[in-house]
Amino acid sequence: MDIDNPPGLHCHSSPESSGHSSASPHSADTQAPYLRPEDGTGTRLGRRMDPECPVLCLSEQLPAGSLRTPHSHPRAQLAWAASGVLKVNTASGSWIVPPSHAVWIASNMEHDIQVVSDASIGYLFVDVSVTHRLPDQCLVLTINPLMRELILKLASLDLSPPMSVKTANLIEVVLDQLGEQQTSPLHLPGGRDRRLQAVMDILTRDPAASSNLQQLASAAGASPRTIERLFQNETGMSFRQWRTRLKLLEAVQRLGDGESSAAIALSLGYSSSSAFVAAFKKNFGVPPQRFSDSG
Repeated sequence: MDIDNPPGLHCHSSPESSGHSSASPHSADTQAPYLRPEDGTGTRLGRRMDPECPVLCLSEQLPAGSLRTPHSHPRAQLAWAASGVLKVNTASGSWIVPPSHAVWIASNMEHDIQVVSDASIGYLFVDVSVTHRLPDQCLVLTINPLMRELILKLASLDLSPPMSVKTANLIEVVLDQLGEQQTSPLHLPGGRDRRLQAVMDILTRDPAASSNLQQLASAAGASPRTIERLFQNETGMSFRQWRTRLKLLEAVQRLGDGESSAAIALSLGYSSSSAFVAAFKKNFGVPPQRFSDSG
């Protein structure tokens, strides 16, 4: 279903570069705009306090490597890509958002949005008057077909007050459905301890690195036991589980770029394509080739 520019949806393309640039994670030769959110329509909508407009909509198309720099707004936000892959970062970790999913960003949560591959993006901005019934943390949701159609219908309507009873009822249904969407493990938790952050930084720069726990701990100035404990205490995951999640989220991004499972498996250090597919299915419930169409 195409949501590039449904009728009535605010739509704009990326602004001109402000003099900075951010390279695409997988296209080193491509320079894309470094985008300032305070100049954007999205931030203005996110800061609008108006219970009579409980939901506002926006769409935009951005090239790979684009960045909505760290910002926050009172309205909570649902962001999804009809095409392309997004990465949302907060102080507590990162979330990967393929086209079959959406990310829910709670009210006043500072975040940035990175465009991993060329994306057609849609947003819902939800007023604080109704966010008490919705999650108070960042989550990736699997968007089912009903929810997708409801969002498209909502985006086609005039949401300015006074709105019709039919439109108000549709907003209520959308908000109810938001609370019922399944969450997806497309989250990589961050850490607070500087030694843990050092290990995470090493692995994030090169998810396929062959360094073992002892080598990584030594580079961070800690013992392997300390690093393992920090992973468990601060992320709720073992070192091995966190490293596996890192690799699989990198794989989701590369799938969005059109890479094959075989190429991804080889580049991330899996012993075979079948080993990679098995790990992917164990974590996400579907094999890589079906992932972007799931939900």
